[in-house]
Amino acid sequence: MVSCPACGEEVGDDLRQCPRCHLPSTLFSAVRDAAGTGPSTSTYLRTIGELLSTVEHEPPAVIAEAPTAGRLGQAARFPSLRAAALAPIPSLRAPPPVEPFRDLPVLPTGAPFAETRKRLDEYFLLGRRLGLDFTDFERRFGAANLSDDLASLDVLVREMFVHLVSVLAEEFESALARRNELAQLISTRSADVEFDAIRRAIAIGDLAGAQRRLVHVRDELMRVEEEWEVGRILVTECDLLAETLRDLGGDPTPALGPLDEGRKCFREGRRPEAERLLAHSAIALWTLIEPRFLDELKRLRDRMLEVRQSGGEVAPALHSLREVAAELRQRNFGGAILAYRNLKGYLDRVYLPEPTPSAEAVPSGRPVPSA
Repeated sequence: MVSCPACGEEVGDDLRQCPRCHLPSTLFSAVRDAAGTGPSTSTYLRTIGELLSTVEHEPPAVIAEAPTAGRLGQAARFPSLRAAALAPIPSLRAPPPVEPFRDLPVLPTGAPFAETRKRLDEYFLLGRRLGLDFTDFERRFGAANLSDDLASLDVLVREMFVHLVSVLAEEFESALARRNELAQLISTRSADVEFDAIRRAIAIGDLAGAQRRLVHVRDELMRVEEEWEVGRILVTECDLLAETLRDLGGDPTPALGPLDEGRKCFREGRRPEAERLLAHSAIALWTLIEPRFLDELKRLRDRMLEVRQSGGEVAPALHSLREVAAELRQRNFGGAILAYRNLKGYLDRVYLPEPTPSAEAVPSGRPVPSA
């Protein structure tokens, strides 16, 4: 028996695929090699060096492979994908709903002078904390406070309340949108408790308390987002690789089993196992892409030569090809695909001037004089 390189399941010699993640046994060796747990190969790196030398008219570049140790466990394994927009994560779970902030509450009437003054002080402090311009409110407060005009102070505190709640409601909705996106993937129970507490604080006029809880919610969501960011990047990379394989005429189906199993682990909250499965799904997809990818790079090399021979600019294309090599050196397959797309996009857009006919082929329009 052998172990599946993606999920670690024991696979009998008579089975054609892993019983758990359905990775075909024909891909086991290739996935081990690409993951750095088997014999390493740098054929594609040598090929890209040769492609660069063809266009640059220099000796073939030597592109060494990066060390394999710890590659799959690094959070920064896909730096190029961090700069790219992450694809929306498909819904993996049915999160409990959190109601949006709908109607503004109303402050109770008849508060005594001391309580109104205290609340105004809190609201001014909160306004400064939020960076709001309360110049008009401060002017009106000064006038009403000097004359102990409780009615004017009561009107002022209500106006400030509405103004501040409107700002907090926007922050609430923004945080809730982030929560709803993350909740499709993982549990956000801790943040959900805070959302309810924020509503209760606003209902009794405790806007400072509501703002503190909003800060806590944002920090909690950021922590969860960072904790699961690697998985989101891996899902994006797998989708990008699968789409590219289809564009190149291949079928990603054999390598999608570990991707489905990784998503299942996400749904169950098993993050380390999910990341390992998704990383190996990316590797399996790359083993299917690689032969087609090298043929495509050779085609683009020929296109670069056409552009250069026609007097066109190839520097941007060469830059993208070097980026492909740099990403592959780090085994950043998603980053290599993004660089390849930049390369292809530029060469698809570049204009090739029409060849200029020779002087002999251009008729002068004048009759040739007879002898």
